[in-house]
Amino acid sequence: MIERLYAWMMSRANHRHAMPTLALFAFLESSVFPIPPDVLLIPMVLADRTRAFRIALVCTISSVVGGMLGYAIGYFLYRTLGQFVIATYGLQHAFAQYRELFRHWGLWIILIKGLTPIPYKLITIACGVARFDFATFVAASIVTRGLRFSLEAGLLWYYGEPIRAFIERRLNLVTWLFLIGLVGGFVVIKFVF
Repeated sequence: MIERLYAWMMSRANHRHAMPTLALFAFLESSVFPIPPDVLLIPMVLADRTRAFRIALVCTISSVVGGMLGYAIGYFLYRTLGQFVIATYGLQHAFAQYRELFRHWGLWIILIKGLTPIPYKLITIACGVARFDFATFVAASIVTRGLRFSLEAGLLWYYGEPIRAFIERRLNLVTWLFLIGLVGGFVVIKFVF
């Protein structure tokens, strides 16, 4: 089943709707959606490495704009939509601690957490709730998300064929590592913070 899903994703990576779909994933992941855009970014870059940095740019812009939506949810709609999103992922306790941390370390939290598998939506909503400076939030989001997606695309561009061969040989392992990283981000937030 994983092999069929991988083959389907690779066949769709050059589809005319691939870039808008990536943009939508990156946008939604920064505010409400649990699946990171990497699941599309990776096969898209591997399918056509000449577009690696264009793909990273689209992902970055969409993620930052989605982060602005997350900020707005925290700022204007926390009591309704914001609390629902945080509760959906079971992050209420971690979120309360983040609110306090943002008062003192907001910029550094955005810069560091935006590079990790920790759910970015938690950061964007917390910034809105904490009334963190919006311009600083946007600038830090551009830096951190741009660095993350550009680094990922750059590595795939440079090491493309060996990475693709590794993924195809060890697809189950790669899938499990991805899932562990995804779930691990939520677990770290829930139990560490």
